Amino acid sequence: MAEREKSVALSDDTDEMMDADRQAAQFERVRNAQQTEKAEDYVEMIDDLINAYGEARVTDLAQRFGVSHATVNKIVKRLQRDGLVTSRPYRSIFLTEQGSALADASRKRHQIVLNFLRAIGVSARNAELDAEGIEHYVSAETLEAFAKITSEKDG
Repeated sequence: MAEREKSVALSDDTDEMMDADRQAAQFERVRNAQQTEKAEDYVEMIDDLINAYGEARVTDLAQRFGVSHATVNKIVKRLQRDGLVTSRPYRSIFLTEQGSALADASRKRHQIVLNFLRAIGVSARNAELDAEGIEHYVSAETLEAFAKITSEKDG
């Protein structure tokens, strides 16, 4: 087993396998983050488009995410089902109150991760790229630590 894989499968201070329930919980957390990642990205982009242009359209989303209109329509339907957006055929897409709150929380999380990466010396370009992925997977505890480190460094 490669060293990286070995460190994941082994418990903290021993050469024994990690408890199965603990390991399953770790994988479940990642699966849950993967499920919400698209929703968070989409509501944040919808909010950005509305703020910049007064509306968010399927065409705009498809162009920004580099996906097909069909893919956007599928995701928008899911967002509607989840109560995050409202839309009618051939009309703009709007965030619900819940969708707007999710966009704000996602944007805040992104900024904290971005600030942390910049504080530890990551280039602006790479920090932006990495923050886009990390923001969805970081725990509340880790996010608080990132925010604390960057506020101490700024203060």
